[in-house]
Amino acid sequence: MRVLGVDPGLTRCGVGVVEGVAGRPLTMCGVGVVRTPPEAELGLRLVAIEQGIEQWLDDYRPEVLAVERVFSQHNVSTVMGTAQASAVAMLCASRRGIPVALHTPSEVKAAVSGSGRADKAQVGAMVTRLLRLDAPPKPADAADALALAICHIWRAPAQNRLQQAMAAHRTRTAPARTPSVVRKGRTS
Repeated sequence: MRVLGVDPGLTRCGVGVVEGVAGRPLTMCGVGVVRTPPEAELGLRLVAIEQGIEQWLDDYRPEVLAVERVFSQHNVSTVMGTAQASAVAMLCASRRGIPVALHTPSEVKAAVSGSGRADKAQVGAMVTRLLRLDAPPKPADAADALALAICHIWRAPAQNRLQQAMAAHRTRTAPARTPSVVRKGRTS
């Protein structure tokens, strides 16, 4: 499985591609940061993020996009920028039919370090070790993007089994329904 991890942000949007399967050594295919100038107009920054993500999708052709789930922060402007960058990444993948998975920061930290409260240095150190790198990727946004991809590769098999079980349960218990179409007429 090849996963593009995205650590969303308006100024620095971390991106990292990891390939592998759970239980086997993983391989880093690429890592970087899509940057935008803080003084630029918001719309232009979002376009720059879109162009950067599209380039990563073209270059690496991932099977899945793993994005950090935006969570509530005290700084509303920071969470808004993160959510906007996240939405751009999800849109780029969805436009191409690439599945999108969301993972919380604590899920990612727990997956790579064993603790949902790990700090940036611990996550960077574990990403370095798991991917057999010479040094932690810089800046931390890049390491976080790789951690997202690793988290998804390791969690996807269990999540898929859970989704299949839930779908099978719904199929067995749901009453048969006939789809209906509602049409509204124009009024002048």
